[in-house]
Amino acid sequence: MELPSEGVVRTVEPDRRPRRKMQNKYKLFFMALPFFLITFIFYYLPISGWIYAFYDFIPGIPLSDTPFVGLQWFKSMVANPTQTAEVLRVLKNTLAMSSLGLITSVFPVVFAILLSEIRSGWYRKLVQTLTTIPNFISWILVYALAFSLFSVDSGVVTNILSRLGIVPEGYNFLASDSYIWLKMIIWYWWKSLGWGAILYLAAIAGIDQDLYEAAETDGASRFRKIWHITIPGLMPTFFVLLLLSIGNFVNNGMEQYFAFQNAMNKDSIEVLDLYVYNIAFANNFPFATAVSMLKSLVSVFLLFMANGLSKLIRGESII
Repeated sequence: MELPSEGVVRTVEPDRRPRRKMQNKYKLFFMALPFFLITFIFYYLPISGWIYAFYDFIPGIPLSDTPFVGLQWFKSMVANPTQTAEVLRVLKNTLAMSSLGLITSVFPVVFAILLSEIRSGWYRKLVQTLTTIPNFISWILVYALAFSLFSVDSGVVTNILSRLGIVPEGYNFLASDSYIWLKMIIWYWWKSLGWGAILYLAAIAGIDQDLYEAAETDGASRFRKIWHITIPGLMPTFFVLLLLSIGNFVNNGMEQYFAFQNAMNKDSIEVLDLYVYNIAFANNFPFATAVSMLKSLVSVFLLFMANGLSKLIRGESII
């Protein structure tokens, strides 16, 4: 063994790993910062507007000159039978549409499985593209499409059905409130089915391909591979999205219902979000704010209930 000669000084390189870890932490922080800001500005900052629910606010009058009424607007929801019936009607529409959404939440799973089973690569990409594009179309344009198909005078489908004698002449599909919940859920899935299947397609791509090869070696049919490998591999993703949907049960959004509402179907199509919008623009901002507050609190309660259900069933938390 050779010993270092006298006068030779060995330099020890400093350990730079802690510094690199610190730099990576800052990089991740700055990458996430824009999303934190967007969430704060568009989701948390508007909560300050809840104060209007405790005042008899009139647009144009400063809040400092507005009388404080406390819980008056919350009590007014059940103050008389007419208002109570109105709130119950809106709740019935909201719960019905949300329930239909939960019941039909298996559609993207089935669609993703069917897409993954298409052997032709170009045809699979074509179908996926054509079914995903409607997600990026606004609901106003979707209504324009529905009007061109089902309007009374110029609707293509309406004219064909009336000439065949299936529907009476002059029948108005868009103004009728018959099966309105079913119509809305059909339009919803037409618009979002392809987009909703993307997560499940990613989950299918993450399944170990050795499982399929082993099943094929054992002589399993295509249906057996789907039933015993693909579906179990999709269940964790499905249950997480399902539980999040339960937490978001009373939030239907308003764009779709706002586009399709009219005087004939308003009683059956008006959900909570649309009801808040209509009440607010009828110059009753305090009452609309009170309803929106209760809706948000119910959503938070359902989210924590869904989280507890996730811990109980899957042993994992979703928040």
